[in-house]
Amino acid sequence: MTIFGSAIFISVLLVVIFIGGMVEARAWMHKLALLISALVVIYLINGRDNPSYKIAWMIPILCAPLVGGIFYVLFGIKRYSRKERQKFREILKKADSVIVPNEKAALRLKNESSTAASQSRYIEKYGRYPAYENTNVDYFRLGEDMFEQLKADMRKAEHYIFIETFIIEEGKMWSEMLEILEEKIREGVDVRLIWDDFGSILLLPKDFTAKLKAAGIKFGVHYPLRPFIDLRLNNRDHRKITVIDGHTGYIGGINIADEYINEKVKFGHWKDTAVRLEGEAVWSLSIMFLTMWDAIKGEKADYDKYRPTVYMENMPACDGIVQPYSDNPLDRENVGATVYLNLINKAEKYVYITTPYLVIDDAMINALTTAAKNGVDVRIITPRIGDKWYVHAVTRAHYNVLVEAGVRIYEYTPGFIHAKSFVVDDKYAVVGTINMDYRSLYLHYECAVWMYGCSCIESIRNDFEDTMKISAEVSPEEMKNIRWWQRLGRAILRCFAPMM
Repeated sequence: MTIFGSAIFISVLLVVIFIGGMVEARAWMHKLALLISALVVIYLINGRDNPSYKIAWMIPILCAPLVGGIFYVLFGIKRYSRKERQKFREILKKADSVIVPNEKAALRLKNESSTAASQSRYIEKYGRYPAYENTNVDYFRLGEDMFEQLKADMRKAEHYIFIETFIIEEGKMWSEMLEILEEKIREGVDVRLIWDDFGSILLLPKDFTAKLKAAGIKFGVHYPLRPFIDLRLNNRDHRKITVIDGHTGYIGGINIADEYINEKVKFGHWKDTAVRLEGEAVWSLSIMFLTMWDAIKGEKADYDKYRPTVYMENMPACDGIVQPYSDNPLDRENVGATVYLNLINKAEKYVYITTPYLVIDDAMINALTTAAKNGVDVRIITPRIGDKWYVHAVTRAHYNVLVEAGVRIYEYTPGFIHAKSFVVDDKYAVVGTINMDYRSLYLHYECAVWMYGCSCIESIRNDFEDTMKISAEVSPEEMKNIRWWQRLGRAILRCFAPMM
């Protein structure tokens, strides 16, 4: 991290020195720098990025036109080459060829609810994966509960274990997982691990990959940070997926680090959630993992070998519809944001949301406030203790407009809530990795599972209500008593929220 931070600092310093020196030496360099900034502003205005993201960059460009445009070219633009985009498109195209629409599940949705059917069609078309019936879903209120079941399932693995995570850190959680994985490798199980380099940069020792090689664990690192060569900070792999033998899978907000199972106190009590899938829908999780593995390692997969039915003959019955989906920054479709907006806009009775960050744009604010004004019971739980002070300040900067419209906001008093979930009208729920912030909604690789009519939806709602009881509600009076300098600071930070 020191090397990478130094690389960014030196890059910025060189730009400033170069522009400053050349501007003094030649008037035409001054005009060139202004031209670059003007072209960047024109590009931003006409681009398809989120309007708030555009404004966040246009402010520094207009304030410092000599360097602002060049800084955007270096650090703000989505740094995908045509070759990278084409490579990933080919991988996804191959994966799409083995994904068959589930006509039975689609017909059931059409007969039961036109609203549910339309949401599912959108997810299938743009989130890439169909709806399934034959899948059991178990919901976990806490990371430690999920971890115990995960270990039990890993011990039962006979063929393969796939793990994809944003953060991995050595500690109790990883040690216990590693012990099981090493045992499984000795039994001939194929073990693969993906993590994001930026998410884990401060957390892993130098010999970590050597230990994995010695243990026989296959691994891939998403976008390794290379100082002075590639300063790409965006488009990280924020997904958390585990697949066991193709028929059992996990998805949620839980990374591999001790705070997620409350073995280490970092920001008070850490609340996170996840779901365990068993049955047909795990096929989508397998494809998500294998496409990322191919993108990182260049290893083509025979997808048919990883279907749930290969190692599970009888699929479990389910009382609802289960539809995992993914979101990636390579296309121009913001699937995560649209799924959330669809749930809010179509709600009739209530919308309950848990999120660690509430850094949202005007479209999301309008959806939440309009729903509340229409009589929908909109409630949001955020952390009382933030993990990043500036992001927490921006989260609180959005409270006033929401509370004024009738949205009820609660802060989780025991500590930090990292869960990302929606539950709506006792009919719908979403659990996954997608925060309500710009990075998750517009920049990262993400995943989640949409559920309709599943019995676990009641558990998700009950968990929200129990969590609400130990959370402090933000009152309109509290909003009025905020000091002027706090309002000013939050307002300034909010201008740059899309960069956080």
